[in-house]
Amino acid sequence: MKILLDECVTKHLKPYLSDYEVSTVNQEKWNGLKNGELLTTAQEAGFQVLLSIDKNLQHQQNMENYIISIVILNSRSSKIEDLVEFVPNLKLQLQEIKQGQIYIIEK
Repeated sequence: MKILLDECVTKHLKPYLSDYEVSTVNQEKWNGLKNGELLTTAQEAGFQVLLSIDKNLQHQQNMENYIISIVILNSRSSKIEDLVEFVPNLKLQLQEIKQGQIYIIEK
């Protein structure tokens, strides 16, 4: 599964997701793309999941237009110490992910 880490998610989360093919917006050189354009670009590049902590993202996108899914970690910060706490539940959700859906992951 190809996962794209949104700009608001630290690259330091990558080692915790070593079972997946993970890249960052920065690595792909997609910095500054608006959410809709980012979703389209990531989807065209074969990503199945956009991983974010932007809780507003779920209200900004009409997912009927996409097969990529959005997974939002309901974190209070982007610090790796906070994000790591979500990894077990994230991995469980990724096993059952469906195309074009939005998922919110709790600790």
